[in-house]
Amino acid sequence: MAVGPTWILATAALTIVAGPLALGLAGFISARAPHAAPAAPAPGWRLTAASTLLYVLAFNLTFFLQELALVLPKALTPGLQPTLYHNNHSWEGTNPLAALFQGTGALATLAVGLFCLWLLRRPRLWSNSTRLVLFWMAYCGCFMALPQVVVGALSPGSDVGMAMGYLQLDAGARLGAGLLALGLMPLVALLLRQPALAIADSPAAIASPGARTRFVFRAVTLPALLASALVIPFRIPRELLEVVLVPLLVILPGIPWIQAAAWRLPGVAASGAATARPLAYPFAAVVALLLFFQLVLRSGIRFY
Repeated sequence: MAVGPTWILATAALTIVAGPLALGLAGFISARAPHAAPAAPAPGWRLTAASTLLYVLAFNLTFFLQELALVLPKALTPGLQPTLYHNNHSWEGTNPLAALFQGTGALATLAVGLFCLWLLRRPRLWSNSTRLVLFWMAYCGCFMALPQVVVGALSPGSDVGMAMGYLQLDAGARLGAGLLALGLMPLVALLLRQPALAIADSPAAIASPGARTRFVFRAVTLPALLASALVIPFRIPRELLEVVLVPLLVILPGIPWIQAAAWRLPGVAASGAATARPLAYPFAAVVALLLFFQLVLRSGIRFY
């Protein structure tokens, strides 16, 4: 195996597996310490359900924006005739710029994710429900884009890999881009801890290391796992690997870091708004988006 891929795979193992495990173990020990605060009540199931539905929305909206950003530049390029689907896009014709425009999807989702992350730094402007929507849009935008850079560094035939090829990036530049993306993943995840904990209705829910760990599991980790299964109907029919692998690639680089590091962030102010989170609106939005994907986009929309 070449040195470049070896470095990227080794760094990925440290970033995705070893780092969160070590941090989570430290949190487990801290939560069991004699001086640890008593266990706080776990957040209600409605928060888990609402967060699950909002993740489904955020994931699929982000994926739609990614494919739209792949299609629009091609639609404006002479010689290319793109078609947008619910789970992919295709095009007819040839133009050297098509390879470059295979990277615009990841660029667009990263821009959306970073913008939502910036909005989250202004919590007083948003209600709890809006904050949760922004949280998942920020997460999906960043973690749908950054893994593509890593894959692009390893696979010239991937979307970002094709863009790197058009830009004539050599092996060293590809390696640097992949390592940079791997380094940014824990940073983005750690930046998302504070907005995740701030969703809590009461200070007691996030008052101790153990309480913060439990809260993030119920509000973030469990919803992401459940939503990854609910995303599947939006992606079929497609190859099984694409149906299952893409949702997993979005949660694996970030969710473990948010979960493992939640205990290390004392002093976060809870929202204090103990309200029953409505489920009808996000559920209706999920169903409407699924119908739009399968009844409108599935047959394809031509952009020519």
